[in-house]
Amino acid sequence: MSAVPKKNSKGIFLMIISMASFAVGDTFVKISGAFLSPAQIMFFLIAGGLIIFAMIAKFKGENLLDSRAFSPVLLIRYLAEMIGLVAMIMGLTKIPLSVVGTVTQASPILVAAGAVFFFKEIVSWRRWSSIVIGFIGVVLVIQPGSQNLDYAVIWAVVALVAFSIRDLVTRLTPPDIPSASIATFTMIAAFPFTTAWVFLSDEKLFPPGIDWAVVSSMIILGSFGYLLLITSLRLGELSAIMPFRYSRIVFLLILGVLVFGERPTASMLVGAALILISGVYIMWREKVVKSGLAKTHT
Repeated sequence: MSAVPKKNSKGIFLMIISMASFAVGDTFVKISGAFLSPAQIMFFLIAGGLIIFAMIAKFKGENLLDSRAFSPVLLIRYLAEMIGLVAMIMGLTKIPLSVVGTVTQASPILVAAGAVFFFKEIVSWRRWSSIVIGFIGVVLVIQPGSQNLDYAVIWAVVALVAFSIRDLVTRLTPPDIPSASIATFTMIAAFPFTTAWVFLSDEKLFPPGIDWAVVSSMIILGSFGYLLLITSLRLGELSAIMPFRYSRIVFLLILGVLVFGERPTASMLVGAALILISGVYIMWREKVVKSGLAKTHT
């Protein structure tokens, strides 16, 4: 096996483990909603993430005093990440795990559409068709015309938009700023907000009856998943590795059924399939386009 395919295989494996970690972490977030408020959940995720990422950054000798941490691009990224996390937590505590996970996994599709408007990227009719199909999948999952519509699903949509903005803005961040440093800067930016949210809600940072095993699991799994995600993307080719990001949908559907007794509807399963297919096609198409451009310049 040559070097590139071998790196791709490792990257794919780490991506799948990363998505599994995120999915199990999301499960613990939903479980923690039984004894923690959304504000308290976010406080523990931010505080725990800050400690873990800062330790990793210092261990790797990264500069956590970089003045570029306050650049407009990164400030927008922090805000989008914070809004997305709040919406994700609110969604996980109010609606089925599988619905939140499926909707938010449509982020690459929204990013592809956003790149057209903000970065003036040229998109063929094939990719536009796949983007439209992806959004149809989101609509099928949400089912806005259903009499049983839970309006709390709006939180999942807000998380989708916020995370898509974060991913778009990430394209503009200086490439030489390490991932652990950016993660640390994000946690630092969110810490005052989440702390104030807890106190303004007249709640305690460490409420009685807290299950530390559940809290520790959601913090560790979330941080572990993030680190594996970054590692996988740096190992091989993005076009080969990124499609496996959608394995998170499968993990969340399974966990939703096994842990919370969720029963996905036929509409939701069809919607999830459309999101998965359209997202993978968009990534494959980007690879084809880039390969064609590379050949024309050689």
